[in-house]
Amino acid sequence: MSRASSYSPWTSSVLVLLIAGTISGCVTGTRHTATSDRTMIPTMGTRGMSCCAMAKAMPRQAALAKTAVRFVGQSRIQIGGRSFNPDCSGFVRGVYASQRVDLYSGLGELDGGNGVGRIYTHVMEHGRIHYGPTVHPGDLVFFHNTWDFNGDGLPNDPLTHIGVVEKVDSDGTVLFVSSLSRGIERYRMNLQHPDIHKTADGRVFNDFLRRKRFSDGIGTHYLAGQLFAAFGTLSH
Repeated sequence: MSRASSYSPWTSSVLVLLIAGTISGCVTGTRHTATSDRTMIPTMGTRGMSCCAMAKAMPRQAALAKTAVRFVGQSRIQIGGRSFNPDCSGFVRGVYASQRVDLYSGLGELDGGNGVGRIYTHVMEHGRIHYGPTVHPGDLVFFHNTWDFNGDGLPNDPLTHIGVVEKVDSDGTVLFVSSLSRGIERYRMNLQHPDIHKTADGRVFNDFLRRKRFSDGIGTHYLAGQLFAAFGTLSH
């Protein structure tokens, strides 16, 4: 079974946790206490080492990427007079709403819960979770461990961040747009060189998605390529 077409072996465990509402992503000002269940999904390492190449875009995909880029430099997203939450899941939900796609469809409204996880579940039900090697503009890109959500000091926090793919450079670097505390910006990720922030000639391969803290446990990573979880492509 190919890496590009299969789910990770712990996908079903992720869904159990998402449905139960025990994990969350891109939540500002809220931290859950560590759970007593120490079998929480571990970090599985970088996938998609052969990634990435740009696939030919369908019109809707190109429009999604263009909409994401349009909000670079802003602090929040508003589509058709509707404002979306000023966090990463609210941002991508707004981008997809511009094409009349509700990433929470069938999952109910969110009240301080898990936006990234709900979107991941929606993609599993209506599209494809994959690791490349081709990526479409407008695809979703998911990350683990961008912050210590459960507060236990360990890098065991799945599906904590999300962005929208803009394009792929000739060297395989994925440009994506996402919302962090400083607003909506472009970021870079290179899965062929996940441990490199910047090359000797000044090219950025991977931006930092996690802030370094003294409380970080052993094995904590900070670069986009190190924190990559999966891509998500919705059915056309």
